[in-house]
Amino acid sequence: MSEHQSRLDLFIDRMVSQRACLDYAIARTAGQSGPVFELGLGNGRTYHHMVHHVQDRPVYVFERAVASHPDSTPPNDLVILGDVRETLPASVARFGASASLVHADLGGHNREKNDVFARLVSPLIEPLLAPGGLMVSSDRMYFDTLTELSLPDGAVEGRCFIYQR
Repeated sequence: MSEHQSRLDLFIDRMVSQRACLDYAIARTAGQSGPVFELGLGNGRTYHHMVHHVQDRPVYVFERAVASHPDSTPPNDLVILGDVRETLPASVARFGASASLVHADLGGHNREKNDVFARLVSPLIEPLLAPGGLMVSSDRMYFDTLTELSLPDGAVEGRCFIYQR
């Protein structure tokens, strides 16, 4: 990433990378039966993308409060409301290590705060991922048992990360 890039360029890099990484992860986990977890709904763009491309797996959304575009709002039975610091640990009892794909775009614009949050949630996400499952994140994560993978074509280094159990 160059200090000469505009905020628009950085945003475009993040969006292109996010789509490339999600498409790669969806294809790589297509043979798995476990649920897909979207951590943070926001406007619902990535949720909408995943619902259109994920076949035969439910897509659960973890969110504090749903405020997405109406076309991108998940059904109530697939929303897990609350703070992820509480809902992720509680979900281990419900789901175990079954998630085929986890996507997180939880951070804001402050890199230091994003890193602190990534360090906090990494150990909460890790026990939910199935063997062979993938984690796609907009921020670097800190896992003990997951391996960081190379990015697929079209993704920009440092704008998205993929991890596998």
